[in-house]
Amino acid sequence: MAIWQWGLLLLAAVWALQALGVWMQMQHYSGVFKGITEKYKDGFVGAGNFRGRFQKGTIALVVVTPDLVVRRLLLMSGRSVFTKFRRHEEFEGMPLDRLRSQPAIMGDKEPGVTEAVKRAIEQIDRARAEPDRQPGLSGISATRA
Repeated sequence: MAIWQWGLLLLAAVWALQALGVWMQMQHYSGVFKGITEKYKDGFVGAGNFRGRFQKGTIALVVVTPDLVVRRLLLMSGRSVFTKFRRHEEFEGMPLDRLRSQPAIMGDKEPGVTEAVKRAIEQIDRARAEPDRQPGLSGISATRA
């Protein structure tokens, strides 16, 4: 085989591995989101993302009670498809308004985290603003903000 054929074969193998990694990460995301919706039947959930070209990408899931107290804050931040969600218990029990007014409460080191949390809160606000929307996670789907 010529060198260009080996190069093409290597490119196809790398592409297949990347596709497998993305599929595994989507399965993880779906599993976490499904677990949240099954565990918490009331309240609202927001999913926000930040795509970093040269920075880490971030996905934030914020779950709040009907009276807008943060019930769960999960972050997935990294450059790899092997990144998993991490729970941030220090924000559980915090009023959503406090998190909304200080989105950089996570720290200024990672602006992607701040942006993802902001977008998740915006999604919660949009869900609450719908006139026919009642608290409950069953009808909420993660949309891109």
